Amino acid sequence: MTEKHTTPDGLVIVDKPSGFTSHDVVAKMRGIARTRRVGHAGTLDPMATGVLVLGVERATKLLGHLALTEKEYLGTIRLGQTTLTDDAEGEITQSRDASKVTRDAVDKAVAKLTGDIMQVPSKVSAIKINGVRSYKRAREGEEFEIPARPVTVSSFAVYDIREAVAEDGTPVLDLVVSVVCSSGTYIRALARDLGTDLGVGGHLTALRRTRVGPYKLDAARTLDQLQQELTVMPVADAARAAFPGWTVDARRARLLLNGVRLDMPDEYAGAGAVAVFDQEGRFLALVEEQKGKAKSLAVFG
Repeated sequence: MTEKHTTPDGLVIVDKPSGFTSHDVVAKMRGIARTRRVGHAGTLDPMATGVLVLGVERATKLLGHLALTEKEYLGTIRLGQTTLTDDAEGEITQSRDASKVTRDAVDKAVAKLTGDIMQVPSKVSAIKINGVRSYKRAREGEEFEIPARPVTVSSFAVYDIREAVAEDGTPVLDLVVSVVCSSGTYIRALARDLGTDLGVGGHLTALRRTRVGPYKLDAARTLDQLQQELTVMPVADAARAAFPGWTVDARRARLLLNGVRLDMPDEYAGAGAVAVFDQEGRFLALVEEQKGKAKSLAVFG
């Protein structure tokens, strides 16, 4: 009798290669894990590399909640050239000599883009405008505006400024930056807005995501490594790393799994999603506090 293949429930932290869309990675993982039930928490542009969090089997139910967490990036911003897509994938629309831009001016412009800011996403982003993806409208040459959205840039640091000459002979500056930001922040929009503020234009030339919530690059595996050995973070460990934990006794565990809304301790009020475990450490559910009661977001037990 052939042994039935079972894929473990959990997260797979992928080090995404450049040139792959997030959907390409999901498709590849379906083959590696031999299951259709694979999803991702937050997209990463094809040009970008680094941490992409995938959920396999029942862990797909965690993904919407994980997508809301903080993200960290390392990137390179080129000052002196504007592109159609605000990154190196798009054609150059304008070039200006950036050699006179000072470090002081850069630091002041970066400070304006740090903290709680309003950001207009790139026109070739996946944002939906009246139900149609922005990049689709842009490709069809449509004129439209994307409303600014509130985002939080907790940290925007410039590590290095390098003088360079672009292919068309324009003197440019390449900034090596790190950014810690809220979900929904576009790093290429930061590059564009930094260049605009400095009067020379700017775009993103390289981007590597080093962290999504608690999941860092050191836990990530390349697709080739995962092909050799599928490394899955068990769903209970993934939940424990990402959310506050609440351990309940056997009686309350039974009630919770039977759909009863338990009274929640005051310490979890306003905490957002909370992972509930039984006394053996089994992950039972993801809940949130609503009027003092535990409202189920997803049940796993």
